[in-house]
Amino acid sequence: MKKIEAIIKPFKLEEVKEALSAVGVQGMTVTEVKGFGRQKGHTEIYRGSEYTVDFLPKVKVDVIVEDSQAAAVAEAIVKSANTGKIGDGKVFISTIEEAIRIRTGETGSAAVAVN
Repeated sequence: MKKIEAIIKPFKLEEVKEALSAVGVQGMTVTEVKGFGRQKGHTEIYRGSEYTVDFLPKVKVDVIVEDSQAAAVAEAIVKSANTGKIGDGKVFISTIEEAIRIRTGETGSAAVAVN
């Protein structure tokens, strides 16, 4: 199994969700996060004072899929989250050694499958 973590712009979440659904992803976890990369944040003016916003709002999408689905899922995320501008985000793919469904005790692929 593979864990695919994607850090994307918040307004792209709906498009990514639809793209993942189209490639057969049945479940995901979404977290609001803050961070920066090459963007390095930006400056804003509030009540006449300029200040730097170092951490920009992002959304992190976590998906666990079979090894065979990982490339298609990553491609769907990249295509749907792309704006062509700096700060589009990143996709990370890592190996999951084991998964256990707490309610039933199912392990492996059965633990992440939607029944």
